[in-house]
Amino acid sequence: MTNGTTGFTLRQGGLLLALALGWGLNWPIMKMVISQVPPLTFRGFCLFLGGLGLLSLARAGGQRLRPPAGQWPVLLWLALTNILGWNVLAIYGVSFLPSGRAALLGYTMPVWSMLLSALWLGNQLTPRRLLGLALGGLGVLTMMGMELLGLAGAPLGALLMLGAALSWAVGVVSLKRFPVAMPPMALTGWLMLLGGLPAALAALVLEAPRWQMPDLGPALGLVYNVFVAFMFCYWAWNRIVLTVPVAVSSLSSLLTPLVGVLGGMLLLGESPGWGEFLGAAFILGAVATVVRPERRG
Repeated sequence: MTNGTTGFTLRQGGLLLALALGWGLNWPIMKMVISQVPPLTFRGFCLFLGGLGLLSLARAGGQRLRPPAGQWPVLLWLALTNILGWNVLAIYGVSFLPSGRAALLGYTMPVWSMLLSALWLGNQLTPRRLLGLALGGLGVLTMMGMELLGLAGAPLGALLMLGAALSWAVGVVSLKRFPVAMPPMALTGWLMLLGGLPAALAALVLEAPRWQMPDLGPALGLVYNVFVAFMFCYWAWNRIVLTVPVAVSSLSSLLTPLVGVLGGMLLLGESPGWGEFLGAAFILGAVATVVRPERRG
């Protein structure tokens, strides 16, 4: 735990870097997987298996799996916003956009979460956080560059990603507003299972005729999603969200789209321009502004 209101411990900083790599690289990987696996099938399969895997690990570690009495409505709401809304809207959004651009739009989440945390949680928008928010927003807009003009003419992918970002932000703030008395691993497992079940059922009804055995690359992408992007990264994210202010965790997540852009270059041959590199500088400045090491006294 941090002893201040804005700092990260070394452990939390390590989780943040692992998240940036795990989720950032997953943007081009998602693009590759959905070339052969239908979107709802992809998300439902990974969420359901990931949820079962985390609950199994929690049980093996001696954690109590049954949610506290009366908290099922909270779990369902968190699963709807944090898991189902984000994942379904994002997987369709990335199908219309380059993976790096989709990551940038999805990671407008800090804008919404910071504003919602001020309204719902009474978190103070300090000058330091506002500066970080301004730098982060400027970085995202700069990295998109002239894409904004193109998106205005074909807005579906952009609207899907912005909707995903808003859904995730609502979930992040709700997790702080309505805390569930469960260890992060068991909590994350339940959220993924509850969010993945309707996606899996919808896939069974809508996408079963399109099911086929994927090639090696997309198949490995599915494995990566289950074990890295879902089981590890969601657990690490919820652990961070529960221990630091929303403004800090949200703005710190801006490292992820940087990795997403670089991953798109390496794995898919996407070609970022000057906007991406200038925006990267703004985003790194935003992270440096709001995240500072824990001071021990």
